[in-house]
Amino acid sequence: MKKSFKHFSWLLLLLIPLLIVAGCGKSSSSNKTVKVGIMGSDEKIWKPIKTKLAKEGVKIKLVTFTDYNQPNAALSNHEIDINSFQHTYFMNAWNKAHKTNIVSIGRTVRAPLRLYSKKVKSVSDIKKGAQITIPNDSTNEGRALYLLQSAGLIKVDSKVELPTPKNITENKLNLKITPVDAAQTPRSLTDAAGAVINNEFAAEAKLPNNETIYKEKLNKASIPYINIIAANKSDKNNATYKKIVKAYQTEATKKLLKKYYHGLTIPAW
Repeated sequence: MKKSFKHFSWLLLLLIPLLIVAGCGKSSSSNKTVKVGIMGSDEKIWKPIKTKLAKEGVKIKLVTFTDYNQPNAALSNHEIDINSFQHTYFMNAWNKAHKTNIVSIGRTVRAPLRLYSKKVKSVSDIKKGAQITIPNDSTNEGRALYLLQSAGLIKVDSKVELPTPKNITENKLNLKITPVDAAQTPRSLTDAAGAVINNEFAAEAKLPNNETIYKEKLNKASIPYINIIAANKSDKNNATYKKIVKAYQTEATKKLLKKYYHGLTIPAW
């Protein structure tokens, strides 16, 4: 009996540290604050989601960025846990260029690019030699050029996946296609005849719908441009992150998108 009790005591002494470590691990995991990287203009969409999840025991810290080059770098460096700002095409191009392993964990919205102008009322009014500004990040630059091609203003080399102004093969109006930082495209409307502007920056600048002179078509070709919530590949099955995706993909979020973006951004889940 004594021998049996002594053996049990030794087992208990060995198990206690393991139980303590396991308990601490569980506690730190449940109390973790998830850092979500977003563009500043999306705060009004994410704050209600943050409040809702807090009631369900999920803590979120919104980390805002001002340009497209920051959120994926922060994600890869584990400065944030997930981000919500990019479309699938941008993510794939980023992974290829930076040798990262970022993956989609859920769809958010479709945000068609638009050509805006304060100087003309339609594409047909654009004069020879006019300046058109486009975003200068590689995926949106190529996407903007395809939009201008769709509008009948230019033609680009169909063999190039991500065209730049150097790949324009026809420019009958001799337009000056000028790449600028995406965040600066709304400001460029002061001087340029037109600007291709991403929705979040158009919304931030409060550009009215009547200044849209052409909109990207929504079809099969635009599927890669559906926006997503992204995580590092090692976290793709994280249950808490999936809960955040579920909290985004609700009727309440649809109403917020309609309220703040007035149809510029379309739910894609």
